[in-house]
Amino acid sequence: MLPSAADYWLVRFAFQRGLALIYLLAFLVAANQFRPLAGEDGLLPIEEYVEGTTARERPSLFYWVPSDRAIGLAAWTGVVLSAVALLAGPYWLPTPYAAPASMLLWLLLWGLYQSFVNAGRIFYGYGWESMLLETGFLAIFLGAGPSEPPVVVIWLLKWLLFRNMFGAGLIKIRGDDCWRDLTCLDYHYETQPIPNPLSWFAHRLPDRFHRLETLGNHVVELAVPFLYFAPQPFAAIGGVATIGFQGWLMLTGNFAFLNALTIVQSVALFSDGVLTAVLPIAAPATTAATAATPAWLSALSMLLGILVIALSIRPVANMLSESQVMNTAFDPLKLVNTYGAFGSVTTDRYQLVIEGTRATNPSEDDWQAYEHKGQPVRTDERPPQWAPYHLRLDWQLWFAAMRPQPSRRQRWLGGLLAKLFANDPATLSLLESNPFPDEPPEKIRVLRYRYRFTTAEERAETGEWWRRERVGTYVGPLSQADLQAGGIARQQLRIRR
Repeated sequence: MLPSAADYWLVRFAFQRGLALIYLLAFLVAANQFRPLAGEDGLLPIEEYVEGTTARERPSLFYWVPSDRAIGLAAWTGVVLSAVALLAGPYWLPTPYAAPASMLLWLLLWGLYQSFVNAGRIFYGYGWESMLLETGFLAIFLGAGPSEPPVVVIWLLKWLLFRNMFGAGLIKIRGDDCWRDLTCLDYHYETQPIPNPLSWFAHRLPDRFHRLETLGNHVVELAVPFLYFAPQPFAAIGGVATIGFQGWLMLTGNFAFLNALTIVQSVALFSDGVLTAVLPIAAPATTAATAATPAWLSALSMLLGILVIALSIRPVANMLSESQVMNTAFDPLKLVNTYGAFGSVTTDRYQLVIEGTRATNPSEDDWQAYEHKGQPVRTDERPPQWAPYHLRLDWQLWFAAMRPQPSRRQRWLGGLLAKLFANDPATLSLLESNPFPDEPPEKIRVLRYRYRFTTAEERAETGEWWRRERVGTYVGPLSQADLQAGGIARQQLRIRR
């Protein structure tokens, strides 16, 4: 027997608190990072977004008000609204007002974050951004107070989680051969975007363990999702498996809020009966009059279900296609999207190291490195823990290092170097350290290294976590004048020739 709406009050309450926490983190990231990345004077100035698109294509409040003041106001408003949602603000209101207030609150959160995602361009071009928007849009229709949530929305959350997990499984099984011969995790922990403190230990686990966990990955992403639509306790078993899998990813990597958001989605797989059986909690006592889902909310949820079904056609077609594309939105509002990650796993870790010098004619000993918050630079530094907080510049540095030379997608790199020549405080806040606190450097270069984790013997002997080997020069030594004259562009031109 399938659960009724009355079986989901606690599920809704837990889901909303979890989603509010994700929103809170996301808006804090926007408050701290958006302006130096994509603000008025950012690495990719927001004016370029306004000039390069239309409000219909990439809707955002910042299309009409492209200013740092508006960005800051929107980010901190999002933080405050997220805190209200986290504290269950709508539940404090009298019953007739709880559901409308909840709908307005989640609508504002969704609209504000939509503005950041669409105006942030490459710095917000990650699958979990559209996933947060899709999840947040469904949350608008869940209601609040003593009334029951619409069952349709609970099932739409299950459908979202299914596409999230199953899409990730399909992109892998169709991707690199290592997913089929079960060797991808021999490399993953070392080469992932931002390793965390346990990544070294996970990498050094026995090969047999890596084979088993790769097989387990396929089971959780390709088989378990079909349990999501089964009656209890099978749906809950699928939820436990999914949460356990995401927990392992959180323990061994820094994937921003992707794993935490997936865990929040997984709450929809449980029922109040399951939650009260394992946790010391209970839903509030209600009467028949207060427990029923408001008729208007039920009607809206049915219309929402029809909309999601219609918009699911293209994402499902993509998911089932042999030429599957991962992390793609098919509508401007990102209401129903396709997901997937790590279809390809690199076997070598390449890393960009930005160095500066005060010397006019520097020797190798004159160069000093800028350190990043998440990307390794020093070989003796243990990988840090940042997730679920998102280091957006660090992620782009990882993508950039995959190429031996900068491409057009790395236009922001020129902006970054220009800011370093100016010792720009906002930009420097994105970095871990500045070796030139008093005067900016005379010259800057960007080197490309191959990094690998040390062996157990090497770490015991030296205390170091990494070994590195220089493999090339990403951007040759440039002065500020060289950069202003298009030094990076000239290097790219020579490479193309």
